[in-house]
Amino acid sequence: MKFLWGLLAGFALGVAAGLLLAPQSGEATRAQLTEQGIMLRDRAGKLPDDLRARATDVVDQGREIYSRTKDDLTERYTKAKSGDL
Repeated sequence: MKFLWGLLAGFALGVAAGLLLAPQSGEATRAQLTEQGIMLRDRAGKLPDDLRARATDVVDQGREIYSRTKDDLTERYTKAKSGDL
């Protein structure tokens, strides 16, 4: 998780440095930063919903694997108990 935050911070700093050092007027740079800030805010607003959907998918997959494993082990146990193995 630390790596991800570091990667995101490095990316953000790189973008900011590139924008500030770009050969354009301050007004154009500020307008570009404002536009990108709005886009970033919109993306960040969608992030919790995306994470929630992914977490739900993972939980569903975990439940399915648990159910299959439980059924398989129950079947093997029943066969072993009856001596069919």
